[in-house]
Amino acid sequence: MKIKEKIQNNVAILTISGNMMGGPDTQTLHDKVKSLIADGIHNVVIDLRKVKWLNSSGLGVLMSCWGSLKNAGGNLKLANVAEKVHSILMITKLVQFFDTFDSVDRALASFYAKEHASRS
Repeated sequence: MKIKEKIQNNVAILTISGNMMGGPDTQTLHDKVKSLIADGIHNVVIDLRKVKWLNSSGLGVLMSCWGSLKNAGGNLKLANVAEKVHSILMITKLVQFFDTFDSVDRALASFYAKEHASRS
């Protein structure tokens, strides 16, 4: 599993490639999110376009990332969720925790829309 990071308007975009099957690679994702929080970035989009499969360990790390960001006053959004991965989120009822979007741009726009509404 590989993680590519990009920061855009104080939102981190983490593009994951490979399967999320647990082990040290998956833990690296949560460590990356904790590092972002330490750097003052509390909103993250995880782009799952290149993830074809995840198991319970992969789900667990997504929940850990979500919890860490929520505790820091931020949010985690998922983009480009493959059909198989989305069905796992539905079956496990974890879909209620994650806002999912068809694209990274839409996920980013949802952060900016919320930010703009809170300023009005």
